[in-house]
Amino acid sequence: MKVSFQAKGDVIVITGGANGIGRALARAAALAGARVVVCDVDEQAMQSLAAESDLIVAQKLDVGNRDAVIETFADIEKSFGHIDGLVCGAAIQPRTAVKDMDPAEWKKVMAVNLDGVVWCYQAVIGRMIERRRGIIVAFSSGLAYQGWPEASAYAATKGGLIAFVKSAAKEVAQHRVRFNLIAPGVIDTPQYRAANAGADDERWRASTGVGVPEDVVGPLLFLLSDAATMTASIVSRDFAYPASEA
Repeated sequence: MKVSFQAKGDVIVITGGANGIGRALARAAALAGARVVVCDVDEQAMQSLAAESDLIVAQKLDVGNRDAVIETFADIEKSFGHIDGLVCGAAIQPRTAVKDMDPAEWKKVMAVNLDGVVWCYQAVIGRMIERRRGIIVAFSSGLAYQGWPEASAYAATKGGLIAFVKSAAKEVAQHRVRFNLIAPGVIDTPQYRAANAGADDERWRASTGVGVPEDVVGPLLFLLSDAATMTASIVSRDFAYPASEA
């Protein structure tokens, strides 16, 4: 069965969208006709992405700064009139053993990976409720269930997001606003390479396999579409599907 998505007229905001999965999604959403706002701290990567399409706009944003999030999303609403879809992809994954972790590092991971999703949710949810339309997607991870050495802070945020999304989604379901999670599996992104060099990369490739960002685009477009008639749910890619040799 062939699937295509049509998003003309939709406005989709992607945090952490300058690289990796977010970048691949921004390209695909723009090709489907959506106007895409990419929010990130990597200005150079954002600008190069925005140069690829008139439908992609770059906006510098640190999602850990609640005031900046509220102000930025208000500006997006004012400029575009509405936000139909929000994909919360901003995350960091420093690799540090818990016994060696500086409190500032722990707080930074929490601020970006967990608090950042909460602030973005707060920034858009009021207007989505008013319009009785809106879709939010956040990212969890298999590490939320299985953990990984020196990834405790990252795994904790991803576990926390499962609890948060499943609860927050049920608060707004009656308003026809959907809030779901995706666990994309192990994907070859700049963040993955920085956190999984050497032996760790070899272990992942020999076990679950390592996918590419484009592997996650289809599930994300589905979650952003009217076809995804569920909320408080997790779409999980637990194993990398082998690339076609054709």
